[in-house]
Amino acid sequence: MHRLTALLLLALCLHAHADEQVFYQPLNRDAQLTQEQWRTLWKATRAQGGKTLIVQWTAYGDSDFGGAGGWLANSLRSAHEQGLQLVLGLYMDAAYYQRIEGIDSAGLSAYWKAQLGRSQAQQRNVRQGWKLPVTGWYLPMELDDLHFQDPLRRQALSTQLQTFARRLDAPLHISAFSAGHLSPAANARWLEELAGLQLQVWWQDGAGTERLAPLVRQQYQAALSCSIGIVHEAFRQVSKEGQPFRAVAATPHAQAGCHPTAVFSLRYRPWAKGLLTDHGN
Repeated sequence: MHRLTALLLLALCLHAHADEQVFYQPLNRDAQLTQEQWRTLWKATRAQGGKTLIVQWTAYGDSDFGGAGGWLANSLRSAHEQGLQLVLGLYMDAAYYQRIEGIDSAGLSAYWKAQLGRSQAQQRNVRQGWKLPVTGWYLPMELDDLHFQDPLRRQALSTQLQTFARRLDAPLHISAFSAGHLSPAANARWLEELAGLQLQVWWQDGAGTERLAPLVRQQYQAALSCSIGIVHEAFRQVSKEGQPFRAVAATPHAQAGCHPTAVFSLRYRPWAKGLLTDHGN
């Protein structure tokens, strides 16, 4: 009896962490899916344990994916009908990673201020026009410990994020990844400080990009407090440095302990095969 109870508890724990939160990165080529295909995809996502869909962005560069009456908004309405909660991404500058390269602290702060302004406008646009039930907002500009290695930069960022989050009507989500420029302990303190601003902070486990050795990644994860979510990468990058990003599907890591968990991304999950093509392919 005790053994059966233990197995049931284990099954419940495993189910509780099974893709409960899934990232979806909209790409213009996804417009080719029919509404019936979207319903099939969302139904399968729900059946696989998906509870929340984190949409990486609702505007990317010059593209708004058709706006309030476009394919993305319509597909997300279908996702909600299938029982998925929605965390909606805001505006993403298509040249974000190029623009922050080599920029000084004053320039970085000014750039972030401008981008947060774009995201604020997008949030109002989505809230008023798309008319979707939103449980949270996601800021798609990812943080890293290279461009925010300087404590003064991190402090300026915290101030900007705190002000921005107060203007929203639902919790703000943001993600970060580690490139080895802060120690695991320093990185954990930084992310915990951001979480203290009432943000949902996500840390990408780096298993797909393999920027860091597995043992090093484990040290970074082990240093994180339970409030920091872990994003398990369900892909393996096959492109080399300097090449356009290309990856293939891979089984995400399952162990996250006490942390909230998410999987990146829907595009690489088995039930999306044949509907969403792999990124970069």
